[in-house]
Amino acid sequence: MEKITLPIKGMHCVACALTIEKALMKEKGVLGANVNFASEKASLEFNPQKVNLKQIKKVIRQAGYEVVEADSHQKAESQEIGRLKKRLIVSVIFGLPLIYLVMGQMLGLPIPKLSPFYQLFIQFILATVVILVSFELWQSGFKSLVRLKPNMDSLIFMGTAAAYFYSLIISLGFWLNSQEGLPHLYYESAVFILIFITLGKYLEATTKGKTSEAIKKMIELQPKKAVVIRGGKEIKIPVSQVKVGDIVLVKPGEKIPVDGKVTDGYSSVDESMITGESIPVEKKKNDEIIGGTINQTGRLVFQATRVGEETTLAQIIKIVEEAMGSKAPIQLLADKVAYYFVPSVIGIAILALIIWLFLGQSFTFALTVFVSILIIACPCALGLATPTAVMMGTGLAAQNGILIKNSSALEMVQKVNMVVFDKTGTLTKGKPVVTDVLKVTNSKLNVLQIAASLERNSEHPLAQAIIDRAKEKKLKPSPVKSFEAIPGKGIQAKLKNSLVLIGTRKLITENKITINTDTNKMIKKLENQGKTVMLLTIGKKLVGIIAVADTLKEYSKEAVSMLHQMGKKVAIITGDNQRVAKAIAKQVGIDEVLAEVLPQEKAEEIKKLQKQGKMVAMIGDGINDAPALAQADLGIALGSGTDIALETGEIVLIKDDLRDVIKAIDLSQYTLKKIKQNLFWAFFYNSFSIPIAAGILYPFTGWLLSPVIAAAAMAFSSVSVVSNALLMKGYKTRI
Repeated sequence: MEKITLPIKGMHCVACALTIEKALMKEKGVLGANVNFASEKASLEFNPQKVNLKQIKKVIRQAGYEVVEADSHQKAESQEIGRLKKRLIVSVIFGLPLIYLVMGQMLGLPIPKLSPFYQLFIQFILATVVILVSFELWQSGFKSLVRLKPNMDSLIFMGTAAAYFYSLIISLGFWLNSQEGLPHLYYESAVFILIFITLGKYLEATTKGKTSEAIKKMIELQPKKAVVIRGGKEIKIPVSQVKVGDIVLVKPGEKIPVDGKVTDGYSSVDESMITGESIPVEKKKNDEIIGGTINQTGRLVFQATRVGEETTLAQIIKIVEEAMGSKAPIQLLADKVAYYFVPSVIGIAILALIIWLFLGQSFTFALTVFVSILIIACPCALGLATPTAVMMGTGLAAQNGILIKNSSALEMVQKVNMVVFDKTGTLTKGKPVVTDVLKVTNSKLNVLQIAASLERNSEHPLAQAIIDRAKEKKLKPSPVKSFEAIPGKGIQAKLKNSLVLIGTRKLITENKITINTDTNKMIKKLENQGKTVMLLTIGKKLVGIIAVADTLKEYSKEAVSMLHQMGKKVAIITGDNQRVAKAIAKQVGIDEVLAEVLPQEKAEEIKKLQKQGKMVAMIGDGINDAPALAQADLGIALGSGTDIALETGEIVLIKDDLRDVIKAIDLSQYTLKKIKQNLFWAFFYNSFSIPIAAGILYPFTGWLLSPVIAAAAMAFSSVSVVSNALLMKGYKTRI
């Protein structure tokens, strides 16, 4: 299976997107198609053995739309905005005199004294110029009608064409019969409608573009050039030519071109554009650096480890683009309505025309109703409601170091009531450290120094913790002889001809060394705190206790507390024993403990919670937690800096800060709230406006909606939905 994203030119409303979607889904070999009107892109999953890219493009072309090259898509967007601006200016220049001519007569304003013949002729000429300027819109609407796939442009075409040609026929009759007095015409309505529609489309295009600013900024982060060292010389080359293994030089103030590992130099690097972390990170030899970040203070030389589409930034851009193009389940209802919306509106408009004629109203009255219904209806508001909010939400999240991989995750967050944390590497640092060094006797022996002398010959992770602490204390190890590792128990060796043991209680008792009551109490106290206890003996005497534990991450307790404030239950899942798991749970305030669970059993434990009726979010490091992340209703994976290309997990946290879990939930809920607001106003607008345009108030008030007001309302309905999404820029996280 292959996945591709294709930029598409020529979509005018959500009905266009759905037409393309349905055409693609009919093609053999296409397994999934998702066309996003807001981002003007189609995301497809297809079998390359059954269908190729050329055939896919042909299907889109036959549906009446064009695939454009990815690099020219942004250029096409700006050209479209420029074209709409020119059309608006010309329409206003020729349209305003016509509107003044007609409205001036009605309002008693000073107008040129012209015969009725010339007045009609001027109205006809000015209206025709505006229609010719907007002919692209007529063309699109007519073609969609002929294909029996009507879209928003079809409604505008039918409404304005009806007004224009009705006025033209009346004008011809007037000129041919030399009638007295000006007849009632609709030239100004057609012109006013086209001006408002063009204004609306122009505002929509400019505001719609702002919803994807986050992704555009990310793309701009990608440097164009890199300085590599080849044959002892510094050579400036395009970033696309950098290969894995190349030695790259970055000077202060420059962008780091690709991902790599520092081989020389020391500097502070601004990673805020990737992680959302405002404080610069110090980089030295063997540290990893991320392409697109900014080298601030010193000179760095590094070896390229990821280039092209493999870089962290490229992966982030890909994930965010896919998320922006994905559809939330809540959008399915809006899509179904939008697909049948335009044909329904045409049916309602024709029915209203017939009913008013049947009730004895004039053709002029019935035509006003017909045009108003066609013009006021707005599927664009429905089509833009969800994707604009999703684009803003996922973009904001990415800027905060949170990758929301699909928009269904936004909806699932609302339903989650149980959050399960993996222990090692998620709640804890995943690296054991020495927490306690205790003497059991009054001897002057240095317990840590002796333990480190033995452990430097061991490869056990707990041994490394003791060695690291000894290095911190600048303790020099003593030479030992006859070293022997005793699997599962500890080690023994000779130090200055004395037998030294370090290990478990079992190792000590097997060697018939007694542990007194007070020492036993000390050991149990440490074990109840979830620590691994090692006992040190010299000869037949117990001399010291060393406790090692996997320590909590900095904000673990704060994150759990915030989840409780949100009304969510919290559990811990771990392969450790009950005592260790309960000790960690007690430290951070966790409600439920799932201990002694093997990695392959974690998914089964999540399933058990789901059977209890809980909606589960699983938070893990994305490696041995992959099955559990996939099983959970919502998988949240810790990206740990550059490792963000995780297959499982709908949400990826780039930073190693568990408070980002709360930030992700908070931002998802805020985005969903905006989606619901947008959908409410889009549905409310259409439900309220179409009956009014149909003349439902006329029998009670004698008032009939003008097509001009209908055009203004329609034009600004889409803009209001996009503007509401843009208000998300002001979002402030609680952390």
